[in-house]
Amino acid sequence: MKKIIVLFFAIILLSGCGKSNEEKVFDKFKSAINDSKSYLLNGSLEIYNDQDSFNYAISVGYKKKDMYKVSLTNQVNSHQQIILKNEDGVYVITPSLNKSFKFQSNWPDNSSQSYILESILNDLSNTENKEFSENDEYYILKSSVSYPNNKSLTYQKLYFDKNNELKMNEVYDSNDTLRIKVVFDSIDYKADLDDEYFSLDKSIDTDCCNSADAITSDFEDILYPLYIPSDTYLTTKETISTENGNRAILTFSGSKEFVLVEEGSVANEEFEVIPIYGDPLMLNGTIGALSGNSIYWTNNNVDYYLAGSDLTQEELLNVANSISNTIVTEK
Repeated sequence: MKKIIVLFFAIILLSGCGKSNEEKVFDKFKSAINDSKSYLLNGSLEIYNDQDSFNYAISVGYKKKDMYKVSLTNQVNSHQQIILKNEDGVYVITPSLNKSFKFQSNWPDNSSQSYILESILNDLSNTENKEFSENDEYYILKSSVSYPNNKSLTYQKLYFDKNNELKMNEVYDSNDTLRIKVVFDSIDYKADLDDEYFSLDKSIDTDCCNSADAITSDFEDILYPLYIPSDTYLTTKETISTENGNRAILTFSGSKEFVLVEEGSVANEEFEVIPIYGDPLMLNGTIGALSGNSIYWTNNNVDYYLAGSDLTQEELLNVANSISNTIVTEK
């Protein structure tokens, strides 16, 4: 009988320890964020799209007053973009082109963000039935996510080391396929970031367009989408000359009509801010601007504009994410 009682209390004790570890992880993470006046984190971001993956070095600065500065550098071509939020608005800056989009947007609060600590904490807080597990190296918390522009993403796994420090975030789709992975190399919750760090001027490369390496319009190959909605075909392909080089206009007709425009990127001599009503959008290898039924983005020194009032937003994103060298059917 005594052995049974001892075993019973051992089971209770072990189950209580599991719950205690979960609470300790969550409470320490919550306190670290809420107590921080400004933080700076560095790490890497990897996005998986079928057989392709896109790798970024990432840096995130935050200061209370709702100011953010996210720097993303593509590991393959060193293309850098900055998402900046300050008292004046939300910007997506491309320093090498000397230009920026300025958004009327609630970013980053209008979607889950895999690399922003407040967003991760919000997802954890809003998930009633969080799942907790652990292995020899990590405590793991699983929570739901909310990506309005990519509803296939359904949950994330957060990995904390045995000191309760966040080390990694993995975001999965509804098929349990890994789509986003963020590795946190360092998080400084006591970073001394002043307001000037979040100014637009601090994010502009004033020497970008005086260099011999400045980006010019050298557009040669037309790229085609791998994904095209059913009963939709490429009907016209036109290349025209502009003062900055060539521009390709691809028109797709059928059940889901849309237009894709491509032209070489040209760096501005003076910094340009382009107002837009919409949201910053993470695409394959770059950050774009989503506005209604259109997307604008730059990748590998080519500017893309995709618009289609017949396309759902999901179809629009599928087309944009599938842009690749391939042959499509003309009708």
